[in-house]
Amino acid sequence: MSEDNGWMRIDALLSKLCLIKTRSVAQKACQKSLVKVNDKLAKPSEKVLAGDKIEFCLAGYTKIVDILEIPKGNVSKSNSVNFYKLRENRRNDE
Repeated sequence: MSEDNGWMRIDALLSKLCLIKTRSVAQKACQKSLVKVNDKLAKPSEKVLAGDKIEFCLAGYTKIVDILEIPKGNVSKSNSVNFYKLRENRRNDE
């Protein structure tokens, strides 16, 4: 899924980095306008590059992460944190 030019689809990246459980859940989150890339609502096919900021709301929390590197293959859950920096993780008060 990763391309030679160093990008990946947002739905695949969120799943691969274990930020969202599955790619289909990531796709649905994008379709429901719960995911932003660089402060812009993201479609599931949105391209993400190293240096991009991703914000998503799921399960009562809003998370903001900076992408440090796009993985070139499969990533273990314990290694996934090396590809992003958690900027914010706040509970949504409803």
